[in-house]
Amino acid sequence: MSLIPWKPFSNLDNFFGDDDWMMPVVSKADFYKPAMDVYETDKEIVVKTHLPGFNSENVDISIEDNILRITGKIEEEIEDKKKGYWKKEIRQGSFERMVQLPSGVKPEEINAEYEKGVLQIKIPKMEKEKKEKLKVQIKEKK
Repeated sequence: MSLIPWKPFSNLDNFFGDDDWMMPVVSKADFYKPAMDVYETDKEIVVKTHLPGFNSENVDISIEDNILRITGKIEEEIEDKKKGYWKKEIRQGSFERMVQLPSGVKPEEINAEYEKGVLQIKIPKMEKEKKEKLKVQIKEKK
């Protein structure tokens, strides 16, 4: 007799399967939040966001009150009933990500590039003013 391994969660696929019991309440697109890396170099703030399947025309980038806002939408392909789908997971919806930027950036010089599903945004920082050391003379009162 061979042993059959126990898989306690094997029926969850059926539970969350084609019936989509949650769909009337929450759309699948509401769960999409693209991964984001934000880091700083000596000269700029860099934001990288993974947006596979998005067209750059459907992504908007704006800065207002030192908040970088990235929004995007993706359109679902029309389902062809004649194709005999077993499962349909192509999504439709939108997302919004916001990042609070530090003071001392130049939003008017923002640069964004989109390549192979990765959006990279570079925001230059203002150069720090070199301050001279000022020696203050102390007057002694007599």
